[in-house]
Amino acid sequence: MGEESKFLVSVVIPVFNEDKNIPILYEKLKNVVDNLPYNFEIIFVDDGSEDNTFNELKKINSLDKRIKVIKHRRNFGKASAYSSGFSYARGEFVITLDGDLQDEPKEIPKFIDKLKEGYDVVNGWKYKGKGKFLKRVPSKIFNRITSYLTGVKLHDFNCPFKGYRREVVENLRIYGDLYRFIPIIAVKRGFCVVEVKVENYPRKYGYSKYGIKRFVTGFLDLLTVLFLTKFANSPLHLYGSVGIFLSFIGGLILFHLFTLVLRGEGIGHRPLLILGVLLFILGIQFISVGLICEMIINTKDFTRDKLNIKEILE
Repeated sequence: MGEESKFLVSVVIPVFNEDKNIPILYEKLKNVVDNLPYNFEIIFVDDGSEDNTFNELKKINSLDKRIKVIKHRRNFGKASAYSSGFSYARGEFVITLDGDLQDEPKEIPKFIDKLKEGYDVVNGWKYKGKGKFLKRVPSKIFNRITSYLTGVKLHDFNCPFKGYRREVVENLRIYGDLYRFIPIIAVKRGFCVVEVKVENYPRKYGYSKYGIKRFVTGFLDLLTVLFLTKFANSPLHLYGSVGIFLSFIGGLILFHLFTLVLRGEGIGHRPLLILGVLLFILGIQFISVGLICEMIINTKDFTRDKLNIKEILE
């Protein structure tokens, strides 16, 4: 018990225009963490809220020094909020959940127990109360396609309720909407991922930040993740393979036309000549792009950018 009480768990919660939910969420969190044998820090990341969210966070920060608040200069997106929270998290375990009351803090012990078993990432699975039919069906299709293409067998990639060991978040570099695919990135880096069932509650205050655009961009982000996890460190393998294939086909066409020239046939009027030249040039361009990407990877400084942050309350 004494050893556990020294163990620090960080809870990272990105929020945007959630002023009515903050006091309720704080009480729920307090009831949970007060009854667990661990030290806790709760990090709220205000991602440029335009309502009274930051003032509500200042109130609870003044009452409870376990509450840390990071304020962004403007709304940079959830990935940026996670990155800021992860940068300042000091816990051995890091738990993430949303600030809209759809995630139930009383389920935090499930994630801690799984992390203590030795898993590196614990992914929530909203198996009940996942919302309206028109949202459930696209979400299920998206999850199945993602699972099939990546080989990571999870039911709910979009669930924000997750748990991580510290070494996982220290090795993450996420941007855009790639936070959805953190378990995939973790698996590809050799970390062990498991999922636990959690309930999902309807939003009481505020409005959903997601729409149909989420599912469209989700598939584009999936392509990004597939590229990053397979070719991020060797882009020439992808671009070079495509380039060699195109150049080879173009070269065959040009060789065929060359044999016709040797037999005295004219080729200037043949569309095949244009196709052959086009494919050959495209192939060279793909290889060139691959080489440029390799040069960028070997020269780029990936130091975390902290310029988004305006203020920190500790």
